[in-house]
Amino acid sequence: MLSGEHSLGELVTIRIFLLAPFLALVAAAVLVWGWGLSWLDIGLATGFYLVTTLGITVGYHRYFTHGAFTATRPLRIALAIAGGMAAQGPVITWVADHRRHHAFSDRDGDPHSPWLYGTSPLALAKGFWHAHLGWLFGRDKTNVARFAPDLATDPDIRTIDRLFPVWVAATVVSPAALGGFISWSWWGALTAFLWAGLARVSLQHHVTWSVNSICHMVGARPFTSRDHSANFWPLAILSMGESWHNSHHADPTCARHGVLPGQIDISARVIRVLEQLGWATHVRWPTPRRLARMAATRGGARTPSGY
Repeated sequence: MLSGEHSLGELVTIRIFLLAPFLALVAAAVLVWGWGLSWLDIGLATGFYLVTTLGITVGYHRYFTHGAFTATRPLRIALAIAGGMAAQGPVITWVADHRRHHAFSDRDGDPHSPWLYGTSPLALAKGFWHAHLGWLFGRDKTNVARFAPDLATDPDIRTIDRLFPVWVAATVVSPAALGGFISWSWWGALTAFLWAGLARVSLQHHVTWSVNSICHMVGARPFTSRDHSANFWPLAILSMGESWHNSHHADPTCARHGVLPGQIDISARVIRVLEQLGWATHVRWPTPRRLARMAATRGGARTPSGY
């Protein structure tokens, strides 16, 4: 169903899966504040979160997957490395999976639709797990030759893709090295490793996975799409604008996802800065014509076959 109406059981299930991990992280931080967590850890975690999350949102997603702008070679390489340091997968595989998702969104062939098992609370919980995390453990692999041939034949991107284990190691070792150097202690290195390394990567994963799961289950649907994609505002800042998901599915190649008034889109702001610096060109901004085309389909969503 795409009407936006959800049963009480569905809403409770969604909110439990959304809030529980975040509340657990907050509780852990409160418990260890002052001896196992410091402002240095928070500062390092924030810095690495911003750089690597933007590597996913600006790099892996809006640039490599959808071609929302053209990048200079140094920016292209930097975005691929920053995305790799989010530890969400090699760039070529990530892009292939996401292009496949758009090709079959919430239909047979979508690698991570939460509507796979039905709409009862139990089926929804099972579908949420599949969309959020479970699909990563499946054997259904995306055909790279079909969905990402442009990246598979790019020498720079192929090299960065092969070095993915290096970027993963760097994303957890670098915070530890900086924490130990700045605090001049092994304890500072350990806490930075735990919070700015492991905990930060875990939070990033759940935010990205929430776009796959929650943003295809609940939220506002101001534009027509053939799927269940929805705008879920509580995730807008943590996801750097990715949770304006219905807007994105209505116009996938647009560089800005938060196209309506008041919709914060940090990734779009970063792309604007890159454009002003001359590093990003041919940016596909939401022009009046594009917005008019999207607005013409507002007010109701079509239900895809089989749902």
